[in-house]
Amino acid sequence: MAKNTRNATVELESPETAAARHVIRKTARDWAVPPNLGDYEAARKSFSWTAARGELAGLPGGLGLNIAYECLDRHAHGPLRNHLAIRWISKKGEIRDYTYADLHRLTNRFANVLAKLGAQQGDRVYALAGRIPELYIAALGALKQRCVFCPLFSAFGPEPIKARMNIGGARFLVTTQSLYERKVQALRSDLAALQHVLLVDGEPQAEASLGKDDTKDLRRLMAEASDEFTIQATAPEDPALLHFTSGTTGTPKGALHVHQAVVAHHITGKLALDFHPGDIFWCTADPGWVTGTSYGIIAPLTSGITSIIDEADFDAERWYRILQDQKVTVWYTAPTAIRMLMKTGKDLAANYDLSSLRFLASVGEPLNPEAVVWSKDAYGLAFHDNWWQTESGGIMIANFAAMDIRPGSMGKPLPGIDAAIVQKQGDSVTEIHEPGIQGELALRPGWPSMFRDYWHEHERYQKCFQGGFYLTGDLAKRDADGYYWFIGRKDDVIKTSGHLIGPFEVESVLLEHKAVADSAVIGKPDPVAGEIVKAFVLLHEGHEANESLRLDILAWARSRLGAVVAPKEIEFVTTLPRTRSGKIMRRLLKNREMGLPEGDTSTLEQT
Repeated sequence: MAKNTRNATVELESPETAAARHVIRKTARDWAVPPNLGDYEAARKSFSWTAARGELAGLPGGLGLNIAYECLDRHAHGPLRNHLAIRWISKKGEIRDYTYADLHRLTNRFANVLAKLGAQQGDRVYALAGRIPELYIAALGALKQRCVFCPLFSAFGPEPIKARMNIGGARFLVTTQSLYERKVQALRSDLAALQHVLLVDGEPQAEASLGKDDTKDLRRLMAEASDEFTIQATAPEDPALLHFTSGTTGTPKGALHVHQAVVAHHITGKLALDFHPGDIFWCTADPGWVTGTSYGIIAPLTSGITSIIDEADFDAERWYRILQDQKVTVWYTAPTAIRMLMKTGKDLAANYDLSSLRFLASVGEPLNPEAVVWSKDAYGLAFHDNWWQTESGGIMIANFAAMDIRPGSMGKPLPGIDAAIVQKQGDSVTEIHEPGIQGELALRPGWPSMFRDYWHEHERYQKCFQGGFYLTGDLAKRDADGYYWFIGRKDDVIKTSGHLIGPFEVESVLLEHKAVADSAVIGKPDPVAGEIVKAFVLLHEGHEANESLRLDILAWARSRLGAVVAPKEIEFVTTLPRTRSGKIMRRLLKNREMGLPEGDTSTLEQT
């Protein structure tokens, strides 16, 4: 590996402000190109959403704002027409390249296919597929037709698929023959709104007697469709995207986003991910997760840069080869993947030339401090954590390219985003201005990518807003310098002997033990303390789960965290339940521990 010459100094920060975590200082030597956001305070003072909107073109003739137009059409008619927009890498290593002109033409065809099939503005177009080019074409073509696009994870089973398609009233489904036959075909009689199934491969099936088993050959329809399509007037508040997020119990929630969200997608790509012209960007997220749509599709295309899309699942050597061979400059991935790379060690990374990398970012769950420090050592660059939710639609808080990194911190709010720590008492919401006080993370409404409703659950949506804030459900604190620190979900926080303990803090310390590869912490009911801290620990290879190691880890945690915060119990496990976006499902671990129903497990990657 060609070592990076950007050397940031590392020094201990005071325990009072950041629990003795390392600060990674930034200097001009760290920047291959000057960051888009160089002076944070100046950027916050001068920022306006109106000016951010001015960086986009809008539909010709003042006909509004359409996400697909900003992603493709304005580039396809300009100097970026023949610039590489997407490079797709198949599981077998086949490469397919798509320029902005190519995607413009193909998405026009898909929009014409929808029009021929009678699609109306607002119709829901679902996609059930892996990371294949047809999914990206369908997403942007549906937006051109002013339909609402809804991606589904290809790993979903039939029941989660049925629930989401029925909640959203899916009229169109784009999928593969294999996924259709295995997961959808038997459901057709239960999907009342579904009229058209478009297969990206295989042979279409004849209509069955119930009229519910007909499928269509998308390749043939695309071949017959015109390359020309004119996007009709699209109001900024017209529905565009429907993303589902699991609730603690009950059915999944469908968060609705509008075309105006593209303003936030674009500007956060520029400011939080530091996109520059000519960048080669790799977002490893699946479009079934909101990150895979907001930053795997929309933000890089509005910015006119090249995206790498890998069809295959995680494999450390494959990932390093892609970073090296494709000369990736900006890499956006999840903490789970980073910890899996840590397990393979720095020696593997050293076998590859990663010198093209300029900016690394992480999202999905809080990034443990150990992973930030490790990445600085392994790659010469530290990962920059950021925070947002399905409901926020885009990055809200971030560690910026020009800003010192405090490992374990989410960073500071984006320009144009007003964040706060609040505490609730009944219906009253009070903003906490003192640093270091734990409360609920809240945002002032009004940013363009804020969700506009939960599909058919408006009352549930309204409950998210109180006292002039959107209440995120995440507990956090803010230090004296304005950095935000994640504590945990409200339902995850542990209450023991009168103390409130955030699981992330405990998990981060456990990860610093040489034997621990990953961990998850819950509160286990206790008749005396109310709850005790229990940790589920996944070990590195070469370490044996035994009583001696369990006691050693307990002693390590007690020495670092103190007797109150440290785990009282440790259980060694071989897997941890996670969503496909990488979040640990602590709720599921707690319910299993207590023998309670598991609730909605549809987003689980493994159990």
